[in-house]
Amino acid sequence: MGGLTAGLTGAARPAPRRQPQQGEQRPDRPHPTLLRGAELVLTMDPGIGDGPLGTLRHADVLLRDGAIAAVGRRLAAPTGARVIDVTGRMVLPGFVDIHNHLWQSSIRGGCSTQDLYGWLADCNSATLARIGPDDMYRFVHLAALDALQAGVTTLVDWVHPIPYATSERYVQALDDSGLRFVYAMMQSEANADLVPRVKKELLDPLPLASAQVSVHAGMYAVNRLRRFHEIARDLGVMFNSHVLEHPVDRRDDPIGALRLAGAFGPDLLMNHAIHLTDDEIALIAEHDVRVAHCPLSNMRLASGIMRLPALHARGVKAGLGHDGGTNDTSDMFNVMKAAVGLQRALHQDAGVHPTIPAVLRMATLGGAECVGMADRVGSLTPGKRADVVVLDPGTLNFAPRFDWISQIVLNGQPPNVSHVFVDGRLRKAHGVLVDVDTETVIREAELAAARVRDK
Repeated sequence: MGGLTAGLTGAARPAPRRQPQQGEQRPDRPHPTLLRGAELVLTMDPGIGDGPLGTLRHADVLLRDGAIAAVGRRLAAPTGARVIDVTGRMVLPGFVDIHNHLWQSSIRGGCSTQDLYGWLADCNSATLARIGPDDMYRFVHLAALDALQAGVTTLVDWVHPIPYATSERYVQALDDSGLRFVYAMMQSEANADLVPRVKKELLDPLPLASAQVSVHAGMYAVNRLRRFHEIARDLGVMFNSHVLEHPVDRRDDPIGALRLAGAFGPDLLMNHAIHLTDDEIALIAEHDVRVAHCPLSNMRLASGIMRLPALHARGVKAGLGHDGGTNDTSDMFNVMKAAVGLQRALHQDAGVHPTIPAVLRMATLGGAECVGMADRVGSLTPGKRADVVVLDPGTLNFAPRFDWISQIVLNGQPPNVSHVFVDGRLRKAHGVLVDVDTETVIREAELAAARVRDK
C-alpha cells in the first residue's frame, strides 16, 4: 500500500497492521509464498505449459519478492516461506479489467430503462456533481474491493473531470484497496494542468499506480484532443477514449478526430468501439490501436455488439472491461461468458471468436497487452509481478468436474475466488478479504449514497 493512508479523515480505513517482531517479515515486503499442489495452473505462457494457455497439471507456483519466482512440479519451499495447500484447485493470473468507472458504484442498478444517453443524463451526470471528496472515497473503495475479491488484480479506472481534492481521495481509495491500478484522467481544457500534477504528486509515489490521459473524441474538439494528446505524450502514458459506443456517435466522427489529433497508434486505447466500419477496423489494425470490450455494459444500455471476430481477424489487440455502473457488478466470469455468448448468438456459430481459451486470454494477458503492461502482469511467467488468483471448483455452482477450463468461463463466479495476490501480497484468503472490515465499507457507502440522493 502507498503513503496516502495517513491522510484519511472520516472514511473507512484498513485494519491496523501488527508491527513485526524480531526476525519476522517486514510489512512492506511481501511474504515468500509457495502455492503447492494445484490441480491445474493456467500460466498464459505457452513457453511454460501446454497449449495457448500454458497449462500445467499438478504444479506449484512460487512467489518471492513480489514476483513469480518459479512455476513447476515439486518446487522446494524457501526457508521461512508460507506454504498454501491448493490441492484440487486452479491457479491463474489475476484478471485485468481495462475499462471501469469505480465511482459509479454510487448508481448501481440505476436508470435501468435507459439507453446510453438517457443513462448519462439521468444517472451519470446528475450524480457525479453531487459527490464530494469523502463520499467519493467511500464509493471507489467499495467498488475497488468488490473488483479485488472477484479476482481482478489490475484495473484501468477512467475518471471523469473532478477537482484535485476529490482526485486525492479517489487515488487514496484505490491505493487502500490493494489493487494495481491505472488512473485514466479526464479534465476540462481549463484544468489541463491537473493531469501532470495528479500524476506527479498522487500517482508516481505509489508502486501499484500508473496513469493514462482520457478524453471524449469528436470533430467538435480536435484542438482539445491535440492538447491532451501532447500531454499524454509528454508524460509517456497512453491516451484513452470512448469511441462509437452508440450509433449516434457517428455524427461526431471520433475516428477522424483522433487521427487529426495524431493519436492513432499503439498508445491509444479505444473503449467500446462497437459501430466500426470495415475501413475503420483496417485502420485500427494498421496502427496497432487497442480496444476494450465491455459486453455487459453494451447489453445493459442496448448499445450493440462489438465486431470482435472482425477485429480479431485483423490482429487487433482486445481486452475486457466492466464499465462501472452499467455493469452493476464486478464479475469477470460474467463478462467473459457474455463476450463468448453474444458472438455465438449473433453469428449462430459455436466456433466464432472469442473461443473459451481466447476469452480467458483476453481477461488476463490480452488485457495487459492492451495497456502496455504485458511485461509486468497477465501471465505467470517467472520474473513478472505476482498477481495471482486461486479458484476453488469444489462448490455447488462449479462441480462436478467435466472440462475445468470451460467451466471457469461458463460456471465460474466470484465466490470461487479463494485467494488473491497482488504484487505478491495476500489480499484475499480462504474466500475473505484480508484486513478489510467489509461491513463498515458497505455501511459507509450506503450512508454516502443517502447523502448524495438527498442533495
